[in-house]
Amino acid sequence: MLRPVRAGNAFEETVERLLQAIKLGVVPPGEKLPPERELAVRLGISRVTLREAIRALQEEGFLDVRRGRYGGAFVTYRPPGGGDLRQVVTDMGGDDLADVLTFRLAVECGAAQVLAGTRLTAEQRATLTRRLDELNAAGPEDYRRLDTAFHLAIAELTGSPLLAAACADARLRVSDLLNAIPMLQVNIEHAGAQHAAIVAAILAGDPEAARRAVTEHLDGTAALLRGFLSK
Repeated sequence: MLRPVRAGNAFEETVERLLQAIKLGVVPPGEKLPPERELAVRLGISRVTLREAIRALQEEGFLDVRRGRYGGAFVTYRPPGGGDLRQVVTDMGGDDLADVLTFRLAVECGAAQVLAGTRLTAEQRATLTRRLDELNAAGPEDYRRLDTAFHLAIAELTGSPLLAAACADARLRVSDLLNAIPMLQVNIEHAGAQHAAIVAAILAGDPEAARRAVTEHLDGTAALLRGFLSK
């Protein structure tokens, strides 16, 4: 997500990239953004543009900028918990909801297939396994954030910035939906088994099995949505 932005819309795209990272929990609440010098290099912008973007996000309540030796831009945004699922769907519109779910299915299945067909390094394999372990050990307050990190890691490990950006965009579009679904232990356990199947298929180098595992997992999420909406 924190890839270089286009020069013509540097300020606007910087705000968008930072908002993505904040809303998806890439930088968790209470943590601070990477150092200004590092972040400016990663985004390919001047530090002046970066400071303007950070100031705008501070004014909107997403960041708290602190000065001094232990200062930095700290995330203050917290994803909304619970919420009215029906209202979220109404706000999106039925056609938009179907389109978003189709988009997510396409890009996440594609990312898993690509990664499963790649000769993974030991470091890549360890990263994927670590993301799964972190998710499995997550408490309710961190589950959504670490679930996002797990799904985004699959795309990021392909080495394709465009694919990683597409998966981040798809995840952001469903984030309000996911936050509005009650977290039931039985669903978490079921999702855990599906996540393990995805990782096993990728590590085994089986693109078709990886596609099937992601499809089953995302179909399960769609079924859960339909179930709660039918009540």
